[in-house]
Amino acid sequence: MVKKIQVLMVDDEDQFRKTTTRILEKRGFAVSMAESGEEALDIMKSRSHDVVILDIKMKGMDGHETLSQIRKLDPDIKVIMLTGHGDEDSAKASHEMGAFDYLNKPCDINLLAAKINHAYSAKKHKPEVGKEKSVEEIMIHIDDYTTITEDKSVMDAIRQLMLSFEGLISTSRVMETGHRSILVFDKTGNVLTGILSIRDLIRAVRPAYLSAPKPSMADSMQYSPMFWTGLFTTQTKSLSSKKVGDIMSDTPPMVDSKTNLMELADLMFSQGVRRVAVIRDKKVVGVVREQELFFEMADIIL
Repeated sequence: MVKKIQVLMVDDEDQFRKTTTRILEKRGFAVSMAESGEEALDIMKSRSHDVVILDIKMKGMDGHETLSQIRKLDPDIKVIMLTGHGDEDSAKASHEMGAFDYLNKPCDINLLAAKINHAYSAKKHKPEVGKEKSVEEIMIHIDDYTTITEDKSVMDAIRQLMLSFEGLISTSRVMETGHRSILVFDKTGNVLTGILSIRDLIRAVRPAYLSAPKPSMADSMQYSPMFWTGLFTTQTKSLSSKKVGDIMSDTPPMVDSKTNLMELADLMFSQGVRRVAVIRDKKVVGVVREQELFFEMADIIL
């Protein structure tokens, strides 16, 4: 089993701290919380952590002072600072004081997760030259991805997608993006048979005749958009009762959880796909999207 990265979230805003912690835990991190610099130092004296997420502007001991004290307690721990937009001086000061990285608010949760993984790798797992990370280190666990069985209706699928979006957070300080697709399994829920994306729904809502051979000039008027008023509504309503299996795309490519990222990048590019399923012992255990690869590239370059 992959070790969970131990993260300490330090922020004096209660809602932001709890919300971000909940989302990071969904991403597979083990997160502790502190509402002040003083509390963070007390926690660090009692147990170890891999990465600290530290807000700069806090009441009492601010982020810079807390960072200084953290470095005295544990010189090797990686600290990611949260700063306000345009606060370049603050970010520069944090770097000079030993911060590993910083992130502006509002904070994209995917980028924050990528920076945590990068910080952990820098602290614990300095890879050999040419050695790539494995897929399981960046995947979204299957429990955190939307799934459905192929016998369910499109209405059920849309409800599932809506639930995934309703659970997202978008405030002035933290943002989370949705999956925009559903993994489709057979009726037993054990065998992956396809994927249903928003693009599949848009494709399915179009009238079938638009995909048929081009009509003769005499029939072309019935294909004109001038007659499409109300068509989207009626097509959408008729689509709702169809089975997911009738409109889903083919099963996405699958890779073993131990696959390295260069092999994954080559697979995604050569097959022109935006996401792949991750398997371990012939069982689907997660999903990797192009976003996860992008953030790994950003970590290497920036």
